[in-house]
Amino acid sequence: MEDKLIEDAFPFSTWQQIINEPFTVTNTQGKYRVVAKVKGGGISGRAGAIRHGISRALAEIDNGRYRDELKKAGLLTRDSRVKERKKPGLKGARKAKQYTKR
Repeated sequence: MEDKLIEDAFPFSTWQQIINEPFTVTNTQGKYRVVAKVKGGGISGRAGAIRHGISRALAEIDNGRYRDELKKAGLLTRDSRVKERKKPGLKGARKAKQYTKR
């Protein structure tokens, strides 16, 4: 696994803003160093996962000092959507063969 800086791993400023949002909300820019390991999903999902991890870590610091601010900003809520399983007799989760009437 290769080490990358945030500028190299997430070249667009939008992704960098997503990742740094917990620090902006809690006004702790530059106070902490983050080393994150992410795999799977797309680049936007990875940025969101890092943001969620940073938020959870900040919520634990100083006996939950930043928890209320992070919760109010909606940064501690996990996205619960997962891939739907494939059903028997179908090509995918919902895709089926085309029905022919005649």
